[in-house]
Amino acid sequence: MSRLLRAMVLLLLVSACGGGNFSAPRNLDDACSIVKQRPKYLKAMKRTARKWDVPVHVQMAIIYQESKFIGNNRTPMQYVLGVIPMGRQSSAYGYAQALDGTWKEYQRDEGGRGAKRDDIDDATDFMGWYMVQTLEETGVALDDARNQYLAYHEGRTGYLRGTYQRKAWLLRIANEVSARAELYEVQLAACSRR
Repeated sequence: MSRLLRAMVLLLLVSACGGGNFSAPRNLDDACSIVKQRPKYLKAMKRTARKWDVPVHVQMAIIYQESKFIGNNRTPMQYVLGVIPMGRQSSAYGYAQALDGTWKEYQRDEGGRGAKRDDIDDATDFMGWYMVQTLEETGVALDDARNQYLAYHEGRTGYLRGTYQRKAWLLRIANEVSARAELYEVQLAACSRR
């Protein structure tokens, strides 16, 4: 085998083993389109629904809000004087936008050290784990997308204190998450009939 051919085969193998496809699916307003483009997403969410009882449409609506289904999503950079990078707004990363500390807690309790925030299986399992704790600590039902999102965003302690009540923008977004969950639920029920 020639050197050029060996180099090309090696390059092809390395590129195939590289990072995953972190781009968002097209048409995020259509749950059927999302799961048709990325069947792995639906498998992961169904596994989480079986394990944690968090409905698929609730998972989808929160992932949409948190990352728009971009696996390596990060919060924006902050700048001093508009030009000097100061760091990111938070450590949130991945599909579920899990913070470093909360992710480490999940890894310790449930996911293991190898769990990754940019892996859809781990991200949905994290969401299920977190939302079940929210149910236990706050009483918010697993199918209540609005209040689960508020507790997800503010943290359970913040939710219990009602910190979200002073944030009109967050209440608006939580209502949008709820509406999207309802839309996704109807669409997912109709997917098999298409």
